[in-house]
Amino acid sequence: MPVPSHVDVIPRSLLRDNAYHSIRDAIVNGTLEPGERLNDADLARWLGVSRTPVREALTRLEEAGLVQTKPGRYTMVSPLDVRSARAAQSVTAAMHELAVREAVPRLTPNEIDAMRAANKRFAAALRAGDVDAAIASDDEFHGVAVTASANAAVRTVLEQFTPVLRRLERLRFASLSGRDSVALHDRIVDLCAAGDVEGAARAARDNWMSLDALFEPEP
Repeated sequence: MPVPSHVDVIPRSLLRDNAYHSIRDAIVNGTLEPGERLNDADLARWLGVSRTPVREALTRLEEAGLVQTKPGRYTMVSPLDVRSARAAQSVTAAMHELAVREAVPRLTPNEIDAMRAANKRFAAALRAGDVDAAIASDDEFHGVAVTASANAAVRTVLEQFTPVLRRLERLRFASLSGRDSVALHDRIVDLCAAGDVEGAARAARDNWMSLDALFEPEP
């Protein structure tokens, strides 16, 4: 087969989004550590893109509170800030409460089953001490209701604020009570299955507001 004569150009918006998600994930998972200086040329080489989408991604990350910039001097990964994390917790809890309230009347039996299956994977990951798998399963669990809510505004807000919480969760994972989280998930599913809109919504909010261990001083 001959090599095509035309070149498919990746849309700039996709390059920007890919750069944003890659750098964000590296900050959240600790690959890029709090206080680490960021060089857009180095990041561009790592991602295989030009410096423009990297700079645009860094601007978005600064708006999300994950990056700090002093023009002409430095760009760095934001230090951990408990006050910002508490604010993110309140917003995230409110958004999940809204998502569940709007999702419950629409949830199908298959979606309920998907939530139960995700929680089983979450529990297994906690037992194994697998942080990545636990957070992925937790995202999957809550994502069922977010998707079912069909509320784009909720998804947009969560996209901005959840990473701030996830970052702290990863660094202080051992301080969390996994058993409590699994039980809270079970309660959310049971209430959703029963069609209890307000009960499920409150349980979803309680789940996210239960992360107070994240904000306790480390020993």
